[in-house]
Amino acid sequence: MFKGSNVALITPFKNNELDEETYIKLINFHLENGTNGLVPAGTTGESPTLSHSEHEKVIELCINESNGKIPVIAGTGSNSTEEAISLTKHAEKAGADGALVVTPYYNKPTQEGLYQHYKAINDNTGLPIIIYNIPGRCVIDMSVDTMARLFELKNIAGVKDATGDLNRLDQTIKKLGPNFIQLTGEDGLAFEFNKRGGVGIISVTANIAPKLCSDMQKFSKSDSDNEIKEAERIDSLLQPVHKSLFAESNPAPVKYAAKLLGLCDDAVRLPLVKIMDETKLKVKNSLVSAKLINE
Repeated sequence: MFKGSNVALITPFKNNELDEETYIKLINFHLENGTNGLVPAGTTGESPTLSHSEHEKVIELCINESNGKIPVIAGTGSNSTEEAISLTKHAEKAGADGALVVTPYYNKPTQEGLYQHYKAINDNTGLPIIIYNIPGRCVIDMSVDTMARLFELKNIAGVKDATGDLNRLDQTIKKLGPNFIQLTGEDGLAFEFNKRGGVGIISVTANIAPKLCSDMQKFSKSDSDNEIKEAERIDSLLQPVHKSLFAESNPAPVKYAAKLLGLCDDAVRLPLVKIMDETKLKVKNSLVSAKLINE
């Protein structure tokens, strides 16, 4: 169910409030440009600074506007197990197709703590759960062995791997097999990730280049040599974009890129701030190089 280019949706703000009208336009932008799945209320959607009501609202809006056309994987993670259960239950009731649940940040649970956290969520929902393993933001790293234990549970479906380690992909396939969904969280590794057995991405870059990202994903899994070459071409074209979008803390750079494309304002919530002028230049130049905007 979950494969290809899934966008980690940005959350647009106006006067520090959720800009619902623009958010709906963004969702339709993805429906029109080949995005394979929508991921509202993730880190790229600034979930840490959304109120509970806003968090639930962006998920509901995304589900209602997409209207079953493509899957919605709702961000429902928290470093509080009870809160993650509550958010996941809400997403299920609202009609989400899956839940993206980040490893608990700051608490630094043991591997057993990680297992029990996800088991508790698993036991309280019928939604497929994608584990979001991102040691760079959460400090902890879920081991392949812990993932294998979790995969024995009824709702644990796969992982968004943001370790940046392609060897982890190989180890996970070897241990858990091909039915465990492996999506990368690293735009710069998307092509190689798929070549080595991954099935897609939860992407930041797809916010501003949805068709290129979805085409790259589709062609990268093709049996046609010409389509594989096209996937390589797109991947090469987008590498400067990927790099520029992480020149400062995500999602500030991608929101500026979205502003250049006329998609939404670049407002972010504290403690994030708008990007520096030198980063703006990097982002703009990368969009020019990818022919997403003119000079």
